[in-house]
Amino acid sequence: MITELARAGGPVAAAGLATVFVASRRELRLAGLAAWALGCVALAYYLAPHGHRPLLAAAALAGVVLAAAGAYLLLRWPWLLALAALACVPARIQVTVGSTQASLLVPMYGVVAAAALAFAWQLVKGDDRARELGPLTLPLSAFVLWSGLSLAWSQDLRQGAIELLAFYLPFALLVVALARLPWRREWLGATWVLLAGMAVVFAIVGIYQYETRDIFWNPKVLVGNAYAPFYRVNSVFWDPSIYGRFLVVAILASLVLVVHGTARRVVVAASAAIVVSWIGLVFSFSQSSFVALVVGVAIIAWSAWGRKTLALLGVIAVVVLVAALAMPSVRHHSLNSASGGRFKLVKNGLAIAAHHPVQGVGIGGFKKAYAARTGLKGKEPKAAASHDTPVTVAAETGIVGLALFAWLLIAAFLLAFRGVSANFAGPVSLILGVVLAAIGVHSLFYNAFFEDPMAWGVFGLAPLAAVALARERVSEPRPRAAAPQPAVAAAQQAGRSRAEAG
Repeated sequence: MITELARAGGPVAAAGLATVFVASRRELRLAGLAAWALGCVALAYYLAPHGHRPLLAAAALAGVVLAAAGAYLLLRWPWLLALAALACVPARIQVTVGSTQASLLVPMYGVVAAAALAFAWQLVKGDDRARELGPLTLPLSAFVLWSGLSLAWSQDLRQGAIELLAFYLPFALLVVALARLPWRREWLGATWVLLAGMAVVFAIVGIYQYETRDIFWNPKVLVGNAYAPFYRVNSVFWDPSIYGRFLVVAILASLVLVVHGTARRVVVAASAAIVVSWIGLVFSFSQSSFVALVVGVAIIAWSAWGRKTLALLGVIAVVVLVAALAMPSVRHHSLNSASGGRFKLVKNGLAIAAHHPVQGVGIGGFKKAYAARTGLKGKEPKAAASHDTPVTVAAETGIVGLALFAWLLIAAFLLAFRGVSANFAGPVSLILGVVLAAIGVHSLFYNAFFEDPMAWGVFGLAPLAAVALARERVSEPRPRAAAPQPAVAAAQQAGRSRAEAG
């Protein structure tokens, strides 16, 4: 009975979110929010340990009271939502669900609950805004709906329920809540200050870890450092790659402000933040983060200097290729060994997608399908963890899910890269596009695209920036026609005189 409840809970919650995205009537959007909440409750009931359900129910009730207080604050100061969500990005807590251990953004769920209550209150009070996501409305609603429906046939119901409840369902609601924020320059500036400040603090912590050889939270990093030829740090994050990706996002956001001419004090502060964050990034030894940084820097350079950057990009490509060929892991080992086993994972992931081409193995089913294909033993074989988001999407949701994911990314990039203007919204839009590109590149080597609330945050803020950019362009004063030169004016006057004499 509980299993069937969970199988239905995912599709119901996803359908409710799709209704919230697409519907224009307040009654339908409220019904969609109710369906989202009911589906989440069903999944939470399924995942909750049997002996602790009364205690968890009491904790949930206390959480609702706190969320109501948070909703009151968000209604008064809406941009607290963006600041609070950003502040919660590194706050991952290890949670055991049955035999499954997961690193979940527990404080973030309180922020999402407050945003949901504030959203519902606005609808009840007559707020008739709709389709806030603009061009992202259809692709995002279709992708979330299909991902939720895939839980009905998932080969791993528990893992699929965790992914939906912990990432897709709360972060997708966060998207629409962010898209409803009022456009405020000062609050956007505060968001960047918080992002850059967090990166500097985390980088300093990482430098401290490197100097003292003191790793927090994650014992796996300690074991890896004991056998690796280099020493990796994770700062306040669980994983060094997640730490590196956060620093890359902060570096790219600051670099846009430096390149595209803001106030002198902002340029100085952004440059200092880049230097400190870069040092912290080096000690993460996250190769995927460095690749994402190179791609982001290339996009920013192209936006500033256009084709003049081709030579620079060519030099960077040659240097990276020579450095890769010079590595012993590449020269003396197979492609799979040089890639840390990722090539084998990608190869078998593509094979799983080929055997389930239309609907995939269902959300969360990658590990079980991989283990069944390769003969791995154990309930949760760690060697079957995917490291490539597009391959995982193709394997779990089939060609339909992969096409919807591609549609969503293309729509988001077209929305963000509409051209950089001298106005405030132009650099903001560029930052969002570059951040999404960096996270997307990172997800090719580390499967955590949908687990990253910053990626979902881009989906919410990009439509907001696009509307502001369009308004700024409309309000730009048109250049007046230049006054004619004296010689030209004299010639024109002589022509008029001859015409009158004739």
